[in-house]
Amino acid sequence: MPDIMDNVTRIGVSLEPELLDQFDKMIERKGYVTRSEAFRDLIRDALTQTFVENEEARVCGTITLIYNHHKGDVKEKLTDIQHEHHDLISSSIHVHLDLERCLEVLVVCGKARDIKDLADHLGSVRGVQNGVPVMLSSEITEHEHPHDAASDHHH
Repeated sequence: MPDIMDNVTRIGVSLEPELLDQFDKMIERKGYVTRSEAFRDLIRDALTQTFVENEEARVCGTITLIYNHHKGDVKEKLTDIQHEHHDLISSSIHVHLDLERCLEVLVVCGKARDIKDLADHLGSVRGVQNGVPVMLSSEITEHEHPHDAASDHHH
């Protein structure tokens, strides 16, 4: 397997000492071995954010819902909406948080616009406290950490 460092371009970055100190503390907390790893992940995150802003972009991600299952017919409405959009939903997980509240996570793939619309539709159901979409792109290149190239772990 070729060394991942064989195909890199080195750049220089100028930062104020206070900003660099805060950055170093953050990357230590997050467990990065090098600043370069952290910079690469920050760049990928920014590229992903820009990519998913395009409403036509094909994205994958999640929609996370918290709702009170005692409010009206919230469960039935959420199920109906999910059936209407079965082509966007790959999987779901349902967790009972307490006697009243449920957490539901939908794994979704489709156009960014359609995922946002689905999240808005689900979030507008009476009884839903939160409906949060998180969209990612498979278009941004995958990466390996040089110290752990065999790992499938991604930030």
